Amino acid sequence: MTAVTPARAVQGLATDTKNGRRSIGSSRTVATKPAGQAAGTNPAPLRPVSEAAEVRAITRGTVQASMEVLAGIRPIHQLARRLDPRCLAALQHRAALIRRELTRTGNPALARLHRNSTVRSVRVCEVTDGIYEASAVVVDDVRARAVAVRLERSKQVWRIVELVIG
Repeated sequence: MTAVTPARAVQGLATDTKNGRRSIGSSRTVATKPAGQAAGTNPAPLRPVSEAAEVRAITRGTVQASMEVLAGIRPIHQLARRLDPRCLAALQHRAALIRRELTRTGNPALARLHRNSTVRSVRVCEVTDGIYEASAVVVDDVRARAVAVRLERSKQVWRIVELVIG
């Protein structure tokens, strides 16, 4: 069974000429355009409701992925597009230190560190135009921790230039 989005559901509606009822997926579909859109033009690209909501979503995803890198369940290169090279190197160094200490001591408490991390909340604050700072609360099997992030827009792409994990 395929899911139908509301926009496609409107396009898939057709009127059955025999009994006057509407049916979805019939061979005679009526392609309708949203109000105010001229025929033959492409629909407007999807944009977030606000810039702060976009930054909040990016922060949540990046912090979750960073915690998975520290836990050893996600490769670091998946964050290369989002993180500044200096932040990426610092995160990679911290993950290597955790792995090295785990193999050296075999401490079971250290093995549970950063496991099953979930981002509980994210707060964002606009510093200036194109620069945001965000904080996140992350809870894992061992403890709760704070994460601070600074995002800057460059070439229409958000990049994290500071990542501090408590």
